Order: sequence, then C-alpha cells, then structure tokens
Amino acid sequence: MKKSLGVLLTAALATTMLSACSTGQSSTGNSGSGGSSGGVTTIEFWAAPNPTQQAYWQEMAKAYESEHSNVKINVSAIKESPTSEASIQSAIAAKSAPTMSENINRGFGAQLADSKALVPLDTLDGFQDIIKERNMSSTIEPWKFADGHQYVLPIYSNAMLFGWRLDVLKELGYNEPPQTYSEIVELTKKLKDKYGDKKYLWAKADLADPTAWKRWFDFYMLYDAASGGNKFIEGSQFTGDQKAGEEVLTFVDNLRKESGLLARQVTDPFENGVGVFTDVGPWTFTTWKEKYPNLKYGENFTLSMPPVPDGMDPKDSKTFADTKGLVVYASATKEQQAAAIDFIKWVYADAANDAKWFEQTNLPPARDDLTTNDSFKAILDKQPELKPYAENVPNAVPPMDNAKYNDLQTIIGTEAFNKVVKGEISPADGWANMKKAIESALQ
Repeated sequence: MKKSLGVLLTAALATTMLSACSTGQSSTGNSGSGGSSGGVTTIEFWAAPNPTQQAYWQEMAKAYESEHSNVKINVSAIKESPTSEASIQSAIAAKSAPTMSENINRGFGAQLADSKALVPLDTLDGFQDIIKERNMSSTIEPWKFADGHQYVLPIYSNAMLFGWRLDVLKELGYNEPPQTYSEIVELTKKLKDKYGDKKYLWAKADLADPTAWKRWFDFYMLYDAASGGNKFIEGSQFTGDQKAGEEVLTFVDNLRKESGLLARQVTDPFENGVGVFTDVGPWTFTTWKEKYPNLKYGENFTLSMPPVPDGMDPKDSKTFADTKGLVVYASATKEQQAAAIDFIKWVYADAANDAKWFEQTNLPPARDDLTTNDSFKAILDKQPELKPYAENVPNAVPPMDNAKYNDLQTIIGTEAFNKVVKGEISPADGWANMKKAIESALQ
C-alpha cells in the first residue's frame, strides 16, 4: 500500500514492440480472451496482488456467474514486477489492458485519465445506482476529479488515525489523548520532564524522509484536519490553505523545539514505547497480534482523529484516506463495460458482500453507514479497534487527482516538512518555498 510509483518507460516500450509481433491479442484489447462470443461476454478483472483480495473477487465472480450465464469473469492478480502501476501501464501500451481492475489510487487514476485510458464511470448506466445502493454518497464526493467526472470507484477507505500510548498518557495524568496543538505541546513538555531522552512524542524516521508517499501519513493527516479537508491540489491548480498549512508546520516546529521529535531509525518506536504518538492503519493490528500481543486497545493504546489547531472544534477534524478503488478501461468494448458495471452493481447491492470483504481484509468498505448498518455490527463488536476507522470513513480525504502527484508530494518534504522537522527553515518560509515549487511543477 505504501509503494512509490516506478513506471518504467523502457518496459512499456518493450512490451509494445512484443505486442506488435504477437498474433495472440484479441481485437478488443483485452488479453485475447475478452469480448463476446456465442452470446457470452467475457471480462478480465485484475485484482490487487494480495491473496485475500484476489480470493474475494474470485468468489464474487463465481457467484455472479451463477446468476448471469451470459457473462464470464476471469479474475487474476495484477503483476507487481516492477510495480502494479507499471504493469498496468505496460498492458495499456501493449493494447492488452483488462476490462477493469482494482488497486487504483486517485493520483494514479489521474495519470490514466489524462491519457484517456479510463472510462468516466459517471457516464455509464448503473453507476449512480451503485452509489445509492451502497450508501456511499459522502465517501465518494471528494473523489470527484477536477473535470467533474468520477474515474475511480473507491472500494475501501482507511481513515488514517493516530495511535497513542494510553499507558504513558495515564502516567502523565491524562485519561484520553489531547486534541489540540497547544494541549499536545503541553503534554510533550511533561513527557520530556519525566522521561528525558528515553521517550519522545513522535518517534519516526519517516519524518525526515522526502519519499513521496510518506507525506500521506504525517503532513496530509495533519493538514486535512487543520484545513477542514481542503484538497491542497485540484487538477492542475494549487489550492492549498496557507493559514492551515502554516499552522501545521508551526505545530511540528514547536514539537521540535520541545525535543518531542525523534526522526531517526528506531526499532518499532511506538510499539516499544519510545514514541507515544504515531499514525496507525487498520492493517497494523494483524501484525501486533502476532508480534506485540501485549498491545491492547483501550488498555495501553488508543486511537484518535488528527489533532486540530487551537480554536478549531476537534469534532470537525478530517484525515487522510489511505484508499484505493476500481476503474474500467476505455479499451474495453461497450458490452464489456456494461457487464463490468452490472457486476459491481450486483456486488454492492448486498451489504453482506461488503461485510465479507471487511471481515476478510480488515479494510473498511468505502461506505457512509459502517457503524449504523447491522451487517457490520458483528465485525465491529469482535474488533472494537476497527470502529473508529469505520466511524470516520466519510471524514477521510483521498489523494490528489494529479498525474505528477509523486513529484508534487516529494516537494512537500524537500521544501517544507522535512526541513521544519530538522529545524532548517521557519514554517512560513517552508510553506512559501513549497508553494512556489509546486506551482512551478504544475505549469
């Protein structure tokens, strides 16, 4: 989920040349076996390179086929060599793209949309029925692209939360996490007074690392909360909220001044109690159950939405959505596109299918009603640590819809966030330099 994009042009060119020599591709551009034959429409579905997700979609395809004898769905995993994104782009270049695939984030979706490789889903009959029947109107709204279309249907949405070492908080006199910047700075002072260099508020080497995707789990979480969900970049326009951005950078700078940041490699700092505050995704809990069974939700750790600037209601906090979705490729025939949408409509017409997904993957379905729909009650009762994620799916903001998102997010780190963490620049100058560099890159 955290892989950076590495699209290899040479691989795409090589695949294109090979395809020119091949006689095995179908005229539909769907891996030879796509298209319609004998009254049966065959569609190729590329699932995420995750055994659990692939098994889920194979089960859904088989169940759908049992009720729709005129459709055949071939489910296979996207190849990860060198990355799933590169594999998709190579397939498009070779005119062998699938009918549909999952595992698409909004930024990569923008790359594909810019090259006219995707069908605007909102132009297909049945798409609005999916939104209504799945109860996802609020969750999908921020996914709308700058041109007004929806190219990606979100499948899951991890509303990223911050974890807190509740045991340490209680030792400092807190029964619950602080929610505003000044409260957290005050906590940091108490933490350092009691533990000195043995503990830090935020211990994470990624804070000083400019790698693009790492900004999703520090800067963007804080910025989405401070700005009320401002998209930062929409299409080719920088729309960042200067006040919110400078407040975020000032908060980080104040933590640095109080020696509350540790931006170097430490083995599992949060799990081992060196840090008391860090980003946590729901996928983390499977690892903790095996490696850190002593960590118990509500006992020695808890979860919260990102903190907000002073004067802002914590109830209005937003957060970053670690989320991916499904697309339909423009190379598919009209029959395949119609069959693809009907298949997805069939899957999401029954909340039990989303419940099965949630139970098998721990990835919260991109719905507005996870905490009110009885289909999910048993899952959340069994794993109460997932409930805060479910509650905040509608409050999570997906990545930007710009094809250059990898380069743009790198700029956030190199010009502002990483430098503030290191004490190399003031928050105001960091924001100004970052804005200038981003606007130049967007031209």
